[in-house]
Amino acid sequence: MAALEDVTDDAPALTVPSATEGVLGRTYRALSIGIVTVVLLIAFEATAVGTAMPVAARELDGVSLYAFAFSGFFTTSLFGMVLAGQWADRSGPLGPVTAGIGSFAAGLLLAGTAGGMWMFIAGRAVQGLGGGLVIVGLYVVVSRAYPGHLRPAIMAAFAASWVVPSIVGPLAAGAVTEHLGWRWVFLGIPVLVVLPLALALPEVRRRASGAPAGAAPAAFDRRRIRLALGISLGAGLLQYAAQDLRPLSLLPAAVGAALLVPSVLGLLPRGTYRAARGLPSVVLLRGIAAGSFIAAESFVPLMLVTQRGLSPTLAGFSLAAGGGTWALGSWLQSRPRVEPYRERLVAWGMVLVAAAVAVAPSVLTPAVPVWTVAVAWAFGCLGMGLVISSTSVLLLQLSAPEEAGSNSAALQISDGLSNALLLAAGGAAFAALGGGAVGAAGHAQGAGGSHPAAFAAVFLPMAAVALVGVWVAARLRAPVTSP
Repeated sequence: MAALEDVTDDAPALTVPSATEGVLGRTYRALSIGIVTVVLLIAFEATAVGTAMPVAARELDGVSLYAFAFSGFFTTSLFGMVLAGQWADRSGPLGPVTAGIGSFAAGLLLAGTAGGMWMFIAGRAVQGLGGGLVIVGLYVVVSRAYPGHLRPAIMAAFAASWVVPSIVGPLAAGAVTEHLGWRWVFLGIPVLVVLPLALALPEVRRRASGAPAGAAPAAFDRRRIRLALGISLGAGLLQYAAQDLRPLSLLPAAVGAALLVPSVLGLLPRGTYRAARGLPSVVLLRGIAAGSFIAAESFVPLMLVTQRGLSPTLAGFSLAAGGGTWALGSWLQSRPRVEPYRERLVAWGMVLVAAAVAVAPSVLTPAVPVWTVAVAWAFGCLGMGLVISSTSVLLLQLSAPEEAGSNSAALQISDGLSNALLLAAGGAAFAALGGGAVGAAGHAQGAGGSHPAAFAAVFLPMAAVALVGVWVAARLRAPVTSP
């Protein structure tokens, strides 16, 4: 284990940095600003789109497909993640990062001009492909360009880049949605692509391009690409079946499961689904945390708009404080003194996530103040900051340089697949209990729009899933083997 960490910490650099130099020191400043700006773009999209989504779904007559608009993003991102891992291990992260930003912008344009819900979902799918390429590419950049002692800090910077979008995004998206229309929330974001391209790509080319130092370029593993296609197609069929809820849907569900299960077993580390100690548990916990939290968060604005009569601006703004607390949690895990207690910190993070998701549907009771969601989500995001950044750090500690791309892809596959499947499950429960009854009148319907039980059927199971993560957090370190 110590030998592996020593190999992982040898990151290539054009100059010899000072031992005390940070991520904003002379050696790393331009690269850090560039890649954090890329994350800033993704963060702004995520927070802005979440605010506009309830209005878009109503206007496109697609509330019954509401979860699919989110999970479609994660489905295609699964293929993008595997492709990016193979691509980055072969020739460096520059290609996947560049292609991913382009695809992300194209998906935004497609969604913003959609004339129907399925076209909107297609735009979200193109976005997802780009997002999968970018996120794995950035992990490989961190693995190659930064020494081990700086990786927690750059992961914390990634989390901190969500703060401003979390505060400004919902407010700006709500105002644009109410005064200009929801389409401009999507059509306006691609303008931001220019700045990340100008800042990040030259530094990525200089510091992290090509095959890993001392290793021959890896060949594309066609088997992994086929498995990635199997995951994406299988997850898509399962989501379709979950949204359709007719007896005939059993057929695509069966085909989807037949494609998905062997593909997942072939792409994730052996022992992931039995929470084997070390890397398998790191990958599993990432999926548990991200899937349970994002599946629940996707329904928060819709719940507040339809059940408590909030405007899209206020509904989205209820999640704004979460950006700051997420960044706080990520900063806390980056402190050197907490390293011996990382597993305990992650376990407490999962407790906070479970509590936040369980408390959120209490606002379905009119006597409970709507600000309860904002407070609960602030604590939940604190927990997510502790968990997500820690799993990223642990993954890089457990990965040799030539495996960083594939292992980062596995981590993101767990993240994206869990998001897609839990959103599909939550969306099926939501639709089955009358959630699709929200009409075009939207928040004017108030509590009469859809059944409160439909929302409770999403949040409470996700809280139970998050609790499982508390147990998995105790198994993150690899077992110590005798020499």
